[in-house]
Amino acid sequence: MLGLLLLQVLVSCLWLGHSEVVKNFEDCLEFFYAGTTPNDALHPQNPAWICQSYSDTYHYATLYDRERRIPVYSAYKYHPGPAKRPHKYWYVEPQLISENELQNMEREIVLVDQLHRFTLEEIKRSQAVLEDYNKMTGLNRGHLAACSHMDSKENKTSTFTLTNIVPQDENLNKDKWNKYEYKTVPQMSQGCTTTYIITGAVPGNTNTADGRVNVPSHIWSAGCCLDGDQPKKSWGVIAENNKNRLKKVSLGDLENMLATLYKGRRVTLFNNACPRQEASLA
Repeated sequence: MLGLLLLQVLVSCLWLGHSEVVKNFEDCLEFFYAGTTPNDALHPQNPAWICQSYSDTYHYATLYDRERRIPVYSAYKYHPGPAKRPHKYWYVEPQLISENELQNMEREIVLVDQLHRFTLEEIKRSQAVLEDYNKMTGLNRGHLAACSHMDSKENKTSTFTLTNIVPQDENLNKDKWNKYEYKTVPQMSQGCTTTYIITGAVPGNTNTADGRVNVPSHIWSAGCCLDGDQPKKSWGVIAENNKNRLKKVSLGDLENMLATLYKGRRVTLFNNACPRQEASLA
């Protein structure tokens, strides 16, 4: 009896130590202005709410589509810094694989060959893996939470997870979208004490990597810029994912465009205090 009791206590302790993808962003609301997340119009049929953890710290938040194996959006604070672009390692999300105590993103080779925690097939059931992106042509690994918008080495490294990227048209990725990340956002954030950004992808009608990974039809991004604790300005951009063109719009216009793309469901990306009809993008 004593042995059975000790076993039950041990199991209970192990269960309490488990970290799993939960059904809200309660632990990482800091990445959303006023703790307000986008409404559920963007939610896929099988979503996962991920507080992106690297080195035991949350760096941004991602809503992930398990079936299409792409993120719906990533939300973060714009805080660029001098740290160099990190190594080329890519990570996966153990929390999507099964109930386990692994909180931090990790490399496939570590999970499979070093820790012997999962097989590659087990990882593939819940998310995209490296071989999926290695098979793609004419498409790049497009970050949603941008590496260039992060300050420290750890923050930048955390963006290199396959749960934060989508198949993006390579010309768009290298040209117009690159200019948005490196020029437009810094210009729009001038004079702001805090800038919140949400970048997302609209699911498309085609797939790549043997049908495993959806190719988004559109890539979009929105910002809400604060002076102190008061919203000062906002903006939106959207691009078709097969053309090297970027449309700059107001936050309200972007929400309306997304509502059309998501079959007429009303879309709100930020807290209502963010101005909706301001399109003074640089």
